[in-house]
Amino acid sequence: MISLSLSAKNLAVITIVILVAAVVFLTSKSTNHPKNFFSYGVSFSPSYATHLGLDWKQTYLSMLTDLKVNYLRLPSYFSEIEPFQNQTNFEDLDFMLDQAKVHNLKVLLVVGSKQPRWPECHLPDWVKNQPQSVRQELILEFIQKVVLKYKQNPTIWGWQVENEPLFDFGSSCDKPDFNFLKKEVALVRKLDPKRKVVVTETGEWRLWNEAMSVSDILGISLYHKSYNPILGYINYPFPSSIYILKSDLTRKIFALQNQKTIITELQAEPWLKDSVTQTSLEFQIQAFTPLDFKNNLEFAQKTGFDEIYLWGVEWWYFMAKFNHPEYLKLAQNLLN
Repeated sequence: MISLSLSAKNLAVITIVILVAAVVFLTSKSTNHPKNFFSYGVSFSPSYATHLGLDWKQTYLSMLTDLKVNYLRLPSYFSEIEPFQNQTNFEDLDFMLDQAKVHNLKVLLVVGSKQPRWPECHLPDWVKNQPQSVRQELILEFIQKVVLKYKQNPTIWGWQVENEPLFDFGSSCDKPDFNFLKKEVALVRKLDPKRKVVVTETGEWRLWNEAMSVSDILGISLYHKSYNPILGYINYPFPSSIYILKSDLTRKIFALQNQKTIITELQAEPWLKDSVTQTSLEFQIQAFTPLDFKNNLEFAQKTGFDEIYLWGVEWWYFMAKFNHPEYLKLAQNLLN
């Protein structure tokens, strides 16, 4: 359930942003940042591909040859790499990184406990029942293991610390903790000062000042159609200029050191009330049509954020498996 409550601090920030946005909007000739070139990527989750009944390795290899993308965003799930204390298995992540290197792709590797795909927080059972202070120490230890293992890997261009860590969303997640996020970011910077640190935020439901203030690069999600337990199915009405203004103003006011904004999660699959495997194909197509796919990519381009990671590649292969290859073909045409 999405929390709609705002603190007094956030209300003050919103007021400032709105006032400055109004001034900038009224005094500028254009709020668009036109670009001639975009770099595209996809996020891939082996466990989600498996959940959809796909052979994840075969799907991953097919993806690398079918789609001419520049970037990949890959998870490092705590629950899968260290399901038992002090027993780590990096075999699957090694495989994905090795294959990415073969195809000359650059990887944004996610570290931490909250990572892409449900249930959002991917903690092993032996960590879940610990007190919060202990859990946080164990998360820091796990981040250190991942960064130290891969800091010499030239395929990785940056570290994404957690996934939308300040957004209160997910199953069995701790409440957002900005102070802990700062500790995580500081640890990653200490372990690998050469690579960029990315922190992500929801594009529609929160301010970006905190995430932007601790990161080199801000990553945002961008959705047009979603499901909310309170509001039901909704279409976000925001124009591309809102994302541009929000990014520019937040950076100028709160985070001059932040270098740019990228789209780490562009909706390219339906957001469903129930899981994909429990929803009819007909409803899924109605909830997210090929035209929605095309329109979302065009909308993302209008923001001028020139690095765009699409969200839904596993679903494209799932639909193709069930005689709906139009999404995969569209992705090939749009991205190639």
